[in-house]
Amino acid sequence: MTALALLGVALLLVLAAEFINGWTDAPNAIATVVSTSTLPLSFAVPMAVILNIAGAMSGTAVAATIGKGIVTTDSVTVPAIAAAMISIIAWGAFAAHRGLPISKSHALVAGLAGAAIAGGGFGALLWAGWLKIFIGMLLSVIAGFGLAFLMSKLVMMFAASASPRRAETGFDIAHIFTAGTMAFAHGMNDGQKFIGIFTLVLVLGAQISVFHIQWWVIVLCGVTMGLGTSLGGWRIIATIGKRMVNIKSWQGFVATSAASSTIIAASLFGVPLSTTHTITSAIAGASSSRRMSDVRWGVLGTVVKGWFMTFPICGIVAFGAAYIANLVF
Repeated sequence: MTALALLGVALLLVLAAEFINGWTDAPNAIATVVSTSTLPLSFAVPMAVILNIAGAMSGTAVAATIGKGIVTTDSVTVPAIAAAMISIIAWGAFAAHRGLPISKSHALVAGLAGAAIAGGGFGALLWAGWLKIFIGMLLSVIAGFGLAFLMSKLVMMFAASASPRRAETGFDIAHIFTAGTMAFAHGMNDGQKFIGIFTLVLVLGAQISVFHIQWWVIVLCGVTMGLGTSLGGWRIIATIGKRMVNIKSWQGFVATSAASSTIIAASLFGVPLSTTHTITSAIAGASSSRRMSDVRWGVLGTVVKGWFMTFPICGIVAFGAAYIANLVF
């Protein structure tokens, strides 16, 4: 296979991973608004598609962190990146089939790390970038859960004397707005990650001389993710919006407010975090604020097991695949 053909395959695999990302992650943005019947699917999905694309086009800080701040450029090759993308696509599709809301962000960085270690050992990892990854891990769970829990307590305190009908209408409207914000935030963080990888492949393939994100790459990756979003991912919606909790509209408003604000703040500083972990933690925080028993902790435990499995599975598979790809090509 020629170098140009390898480059084309690798870029297509990056887009396929971005498509899977839109298909499996974006439903998290609308899980609460759909499961509470605040919006029908026919309105929620187009909203998520448009705002995901807009979010992906809103900046490049996260893309730069992933593309040039996680591993050294000389430790990875075009075939190795292609191998890493295959591990992400396979694990993401499997998890979606099982209804598990895993983190494609963690799958991506684990796959990238595995590919880099296969080519350059542990010295290929850039620890300043990994510090951002670890900060994102803490933010996604602690800030997501804690902020949603606190906001829920405040909402219950100040809305206790309000008319139930008026309060429900107000929270429904606010919930629609914050679900849209969550979809935008997903694109702003997760969408940019694959933009960074796409640009890295262009550098490795000698199509551009330095890491500089092209406008057409932003558009292409953003639209690809939007197309993935349009297909749904309804098993994941059912898992976090119905099986894990029995959430009300006001709790959905709180969860999407807490998660989107956390993600947007992290994105502005180029911190890649898991939107899946953030919104799932926020939903658990909002639900448990009223009664701890409102969260089905067994279901949440199964979800968390999927989170812990993502790093080793994607890292090991990517390492093996990249090692073989480097030998063959």
